[in-house]
Amino acid sequence: MPSSLLRTTIAGSLPKPGWLSEPLTLWAPWNLSGQALEEGKRDAVRLVLREQERAGIDIVSDGEQTRRHFVTTFIEHLEGVDFRKTRTVRIRDRYDAQVPVVTGPVMRSAPVYVEYARFLRSETDHATKFTLPGPLTMVDTLYDEHYRSREKLAWEFARILNQEAREIAAAGIDVIQFDEPAFNVFFDEVRNWGIQTLERAAEGLPCKAAVHICYGYGIRQNTEWKQTLGSEWRQYEEIFPLLRASKIDQISLECHNSKVPVDLIGLLEGKDVLVGSIDVTTDRVETPEEVAATIRKALTFVAAEKLFPCTNCGMVPLSREVAAGKLKALAAGAAIVRGELKA
Repeated sequence: MPSSLLRTTIAGSLPKPGWLSEPLTLWAPWNLSGQALEEGKRDAVRLVLREQERAGIDIVSDGEQTRRHFVTTFIEHLEGVDFRKTRTVRIRDRYDAQVPVVTGPVMRSAPVYVEYARFLRSETDHATKFTLPGPLTMVDTLYDEHYRSREKLAWEFARILNQEAREIAAAGIDVIQFDEPAFNVFFDEVRNWGIQTLERAAEGLPCKAAVHICYGYGIRQNTEWKQTLGSEWRQYEEIFPLLRASKIDQISLECHNSKVPVDLIGLLEGKDVLVGSIDVTTDRVETPEEVAATIRKALTFVAAEKLFPCTNCGMVPLSREVAAGKLKALAAGAAIVRGELKA
């Protein structure tokens, strides 16, 4: 039975089976096509749902089995963005990448993930979460030659995301999470319009609205950036007070095995806090007691009924065996502390 206290969940992706795409690889191309690909995606969702349920995860997701990239897969389905035309941009002020170009008004002519959300809901009795990219992170993943304004483009994406999110919620999803790693970099934009566009994306949702902000996958560009951040990572100090005052219900953050001062969680008073208790940058599987120790530290700054043990980020670059072990450790660590609280 799912737990009612310290309910566990994951931040985003899980490894895909080898027959669907290349293992241990971010944004790997599909190994299938056509109808076989659609069937394969749904079979992969069934697999990761069973893995989460068996591990003891309370709020489950599709592990992003139906998409290659957490941002661009959504953008591929929109009008006004040309993927045949690319430019080099600096992603999150960290590394250069070839990205598609915004050539005209961006529009959503049809739902993108709604059928996948319905499928997820139909395949489990657990509470469910579905992830979408956030407006600021979407803007930071493109070259804009139409609006020529990151803010204007973000408001357009917020409108589109809200259309998608409302339909996903109507499919029965319990939590919709917007991924905004760019919030940890562009503080002025977050302050000036980032929070407002995020709220616009989540406007009117009948379910919980979450935002996930972390320090990224364990790729070289991210690890090199982290080495420049000093002995304490205090980026959250810039944005947590803004999020505390926002209409967003839940904040998902990185905690375990990082240099984030745990007391920064106190800046989120009143919000649900998804505490990252699993390190996704290493193959080492945490012990349940290590997870429990992270949760105990967080409980100093957030009430137990508002704490949701989670992963630091997605786990798609890991092996399925390692990810399964980490899921079990997450659930077991939460169970230890849950037992202590009940006692």
